[in-house]
Amino acid sequence: MDAAVLSCCFRNVLEISVPIGSAKSWKTTIIRNRRDQVRLSLMDPSRTRINLRKPIKKLKDPQGINDPPVFTVNESLHKETRPFHDPGDSVVIDFDGTVDALSNDSETDNDEEKEQIEENPEWDPEDIETITALFRGRIPQKPGKLVRKRPLPLPLPYKNRPPGLPSSKKWSRTTNSSRKSLSSRVYKDPTFLIGLAKEIRNLDPEKDVSTVLDKCSRFLRKGSLSLTVRELGHMGLPERALQIFCWVQEQPHLSPDDRLLASTVEVLARNHELKLSFKLEKFLSLSSQNVYEAVVRGFTRSGNLKLAYKLVSAAKNGKMILDSGVYAKLILELGKNPDNHVLVLNLLEELAERDDLNLTQQDCTAIMKVCVRLRKFEIVENLFNWFIDSGMKPSVVMYTTLIHSRYSNNCYREALALVWEMEGLNCLFDLPAYRVVIRLFVALNDLERAVRYFSKLKEAGFSPAFDIYMDVIKIYAVNGRIAKCKEVCKEAEVAGFKIEEQTRSVLMQLQE
Repeated sequence: MDAAVLSCCFRNVLEISVPIGSAKSWKTTIIRNRRDQVRLSLMDPSRTRINLRKPIKKLKDPQGINDPPVFTVNESLHKETRPFHDPGDSVVIDFDGTVDALSNDSETDNDEEKEQIEENPEWDPEDIETITALFRGRIPQKPGKLVRKRPLPLPLPYKNRPPGLPSSKKWSRTTNSSRKSLSSRVYKDPTFLIGLAKEIRNLDPEKDVSTVLDKCSRFLRKGSLSLTVRELGHMGLPERALQIFCWVQEQPHLSPDDRLLASTVEVLARNHELKLSFKLEKFLSLSSQNVYEAVVRGFTRSGNLKLAYKLVSAAKNGKMILDSGVYAKLILELGKNPDNHVLVLNLLEELAERDDLNLTQQDCTAIMKVCVRLRKFEIVENLFNWFIDSGMKPSVVMYTTLIHSRYSNNCYREALALVWEMEGLNCLFDLPAYRVVIRLFVALNDLERAVRYFSKLKEAGFSPAFDIYMDVIKIYAVNGRIAKCKEVCKEAEVAGFKIEEQTRSVLMQLQE
């Protein structure tokens, strides 16, 4: 009994074929055989084969080269080679005793799918080229379709919104910021304000300025009309400036305006239309500093220098510190008259006592020129050093003034050092600078440099003045260059200058 059973089992085992590559062939086969015995009870009476897994597609090779080698259990027992099998494959036992290698993830399919899987797929050249291009990058286009026409985008609803609907709040703020109000663009526009002055000038004498200002009153702000008033002062219309001030007093949103008052007072003082009482202390206490300085500037420009000096003295006694520019303009006007040198020295002493000296380049240069006339060369040097220490860059006019100061003080070598400093800074010379430098070289009896700067003057496009011609003639005569003297004399006559008879006689004597 036992021998018969063993012979049957041994016969069934020998008929089982296992593919190469099964890492667990023996254990898997025995376990699957036991499971298949359980599955036999699940078969239908007709003993129809049940496929529980989808078989792997097998490629048919006519020569049989690529077919996986299959051998029986007896061969595996005699050969110690372990069959190669993918661990991911599973083994299914057929009812006739064969074992097939299948995939774990395969499922049952119908007969039609089996036939499609068993067929050998054939790929077209275009499909192979497309798949290859996926690994290369961009898919090549066929000739004739190089330019691809894209359809137009669909209209967006918010762009096709019918007119009349309110705009979104998101863009309303941006629109308002880009469109500034007319008043914010006009109230400080110089073109508009000067245009008002021209319209007022063109008015009939019988008409008032209100006919022009009423049209634009809503666009104006405090301080706007100060530029219009100053422009009317340049036009010589102080009455119109006073009318503008009176009109502003009736406008609640424009008055009081301290800037307009200062401009009006300055225009009236400049045109001799302002009358002050003799009680300057009372005027000082009632007016602000801007208005007080405007009055001083107005009287200074009008030529009423004594009254301007009285106002400055009253401000000093009242401990009001005026701007340094007011002192500079008054010193410049007073320095033109030699009789006012004492007043100029007093103002210079007041400026020297101030610690917060604040002068512009023009004001500083103007004071230096006045000090050269007064032969106060030390003040000129101090002002130049203060300007340099303040971190500002001197101009050609300031350098020329300092060279003239040192030339007037007979400090020729120090003046020559300034000339080399200007050359090192590549400073462009103007006509007064050439005049002073040539005069300096004539004083040093440096013929070569004097002639060189005389040639530079003409190369720069300047026409030499009469005193420059005379300086060049003088240095040629001192060095005995009579022919050059005659040449320069002819050049001066062609330029329209008349050579004095005394100079001609000196040249004749040198020639003899």
